[in-house]
Amino acid sequence: MSLLDDVAKLESEALERISTADSLDSLRELEFRFLGRKGPINTILKNLKDLSIDERKLVGAKANETRGRLEALLNERIATFESGGQEAAFDPTLPGTGQRQGVVHILNQVMGEICTVFHGMGFEIAHGPHVETDYYNFGALNFPPDHPARDEQDTFFVEGGRVLRTHTTPVQPRELEKRKPPIKLIMPGRTFRHEEITTRSHISFHQVDGFLVDEHISIADLKGTLVAFCRAFYGERLKYRFRPTFFPFTEPSIEIDITCFLCEGKGCQLCKYAGWLEILGSGMIHPNVLEKAGWDPEKYTGFAFGMGVERQAMLKYKINDIRLFFNSNVRFLRQFV
Repeated sequence: MSLLDDVAKLESEALERISTADSLDSLRELEFRFLGRKGPINTILKNLKDLSIDERKLVGAKANETRGRLEALLNERIATFESGGQEAAFDPTLPGTGQRQGVVHILNQVMGEICTVFHGMGFEIAHGPHVETDYYNFGALNFPPDHPARDEQDTFFVEGGRVLRTHTTPVQPRELEKRKPPIKLIMPGRTFRHEEITTRSHISFHQVDGFLVDEHISIADLKGTLVAFCRAFYGERLKYRFRPTFFPFTEPSIEIDITCFLCEGKGCQLCKYAGWLEILGSGMIHPNVLEKAGWDPEKYTGFAFGMGVERQAMLKYKINDIRLFFNSNVRFLRQFV
C-alpha cells in the first residue's frame, strides 16, 4: 500500500469518526488525535523530506487537503455543540448550566460610590454636554486666551469652534447661569484630552466635579467637606494633607494628598518615594468665574473640587494600569463583582 493510500484511509476514518461523535469532549479528543502536533497528519508532513521530489508533491498536497477537510468538519461540529444545536446530545440527568449575570463596570461602581457620598452631604447631580463651546470649557472658567490647556496637543477640537470637554467643570458655569443661590452640585461624566495612552494616562477618562455657592462660604467649609469625603471613601484611619497649587478657576487652590496605600507612607515606586498620593484638586471659586455667570462676588462665595474616577479606582483597588479599565478583559472586570 502506498503512502497516498495511507492518507486516503486516514481521511476516511477521521471523517467518519468526526461525523458520528456525540459530544464536545469526543470532538476535542478527535481533534487532538488526528490534528495534534504528534498526530498522523503532522507526522506524514514532517517525513516528506525522505521522499522523492515527485512523491513529496503528491503526498504533501494530499495530506494538506486532508487536514483542511478535517479542520473544517471539526470546526463545524464543535460550533454546533457550543451553540446548543440540535446535534448536541442531551443528557437529562446532568445538572443545569448556570448563566453569569452582568455586573456594573468598576468605573461606574466607583463613580456611583463617589456620588453617593456627596449626595449624602446634600449635593445634587447635574450633567452637561460632551461637546462644549470654547467659552464654557475655558473662557467662563477664567482660562486666559494663551493658556497652555488651549493648545491642540491637550484638547480635541471639532468643527464649529467647539471642543470635546477636557473636564466636567464646564457644567459649573452653565448651572451658575441657570440657578439661584444656594447651589450645591456634583457633575460626574466622561472627559477627553489629546494625550499619549500610557499606564497612567488615556485620551478618555471620567471625572466627578462639584461646587457649592452661597453667602459666607469659606475655605473651612471646603476642607470639612473634602475630609468627610476622604474618610467615607477611603476609611476613617486615612492620613491626609492639604497642599497649595494653582487652577485658573479657583483662588486659593489646594490639592489633597493621602498616605500611600502600598508603602503606608514609607516611600515606594507608586508614590515616587514621597509617601503621599494626590487624589483631587480644589479651591475657592475665583471671583471672575462668579462674575462672568452674573453673580456678585462681593456677596457670594463658593468652593469647587474635582477628581479623576480612574485615579480613585486605581488607588483604592491598587490597580497599576489605567488601560485595564478600557480593554474589556472579562477576567479583570470579574474581580469587582
